[in-house]
Amino acid sequence: MSPPESKVTEVGEAPVVLLTGASGYVGGRLIPLLEQQPLILRCLARNPDKLRSSVSESTQIVRGDVLDPGSLAAAMQGVHTAYYLVHLMSGSKDFEKEDRQAATNFARAASNARVRRIIYLGGLGDDADPKLSPHLRSRHEVGQILRESRIETVEFRASLVIGTGSLSFDLVKSLTDRLPVMLCPSWLTTPTQPIAVDDVLAYLLAAKDMPPGASRIFEIGCPDVTTYGGMIREYARQKGLRRWLISVPVLTPYLSSLWLALVTPAAFEVGRHLIEGLKNPTVVRDKSALNGFPIRPMGISEAIRKALASSST
Repeated sequence: MSPPESKVTEVGEAPVVLLTGASGYVGGRLIPLLEQQPLILRCLARNPDKLRSSVSESTQIVRGDVLDPGSLAAAMQGVHTAYYLVHLMSGSKDFEKEDRQAATNFARAASNARVRRIIYLGGLGDDADPKLSPHLRSRHEVGQILRESRIETVEFRASLVIGTGSLSFDLVKSLTDRLPVMLCPSWLTTPTQPIAVDDVLAYLLAAKDMPPGASRIFEIGCPDVTTYGGMIREYARQKGLRRWLISVPVLTPYLSSLWLALVTPAAFEVGRHLIEGLKNPTVVRDKSALNGFPIRPMGISEAIRKALASSST
């Protein structure tokens, strides 16, 4: 029997949409947008009491954990579309193993419940790159596990998400705010194609209403290809800060993570895994998202400007 806080009800014509990762950065911003849609929103939460204050009274909350397969059946009951926005990197030193297990549990439960579609947000990066970081490799593996459930899976692959509260963007922000002179590792010249959080949300919403079809992977990003150093310079320009970046080839990813841990609020383990991923180019090579959706992502300057505006309100 479902716990009292789950409020699972019989479903009429309105489709039931399940959201995992509701307390995360992207998931938390997706909630109010889904609540405006003609659907029944259900959120999976390990601690429903913590989530209750951030959702409307009509939103269902089901207690569950993707690492506990027995807790997922009630959450999946009657679900048409399920958003999978879970990433266990921040809570586990062996995040690859736990992400793999969580995705397997979720895919099996969704298949048993005959869910029609899974929408997943993963990461950019070339699968053929033998030096792909464990973080990005895990993101791709999760997408593969979801597709192997034989449920139609729409996977979006994105680079750094620009927006206040995004861990990767906050790393860039904290570095630039705190260090007038930066001894920078070589990864600051790695090409990347970030994307504004508003554009990520637009893609996630649009995927819900796509006509049925085969599983698909869409690479998404802003129209500008830049570097992490370029983002630091643009952020500094908009903040009116003078910053000097000095390249130091001996600053390894491991030392970089120690350096970041000293100047940012991010946890050491999360920072280390993110830094390992920054050495890999994360650019859009497949332009099919521009053909499949009417969304035209904003450029980097506008995305940073919006992030700064939201942080000051």
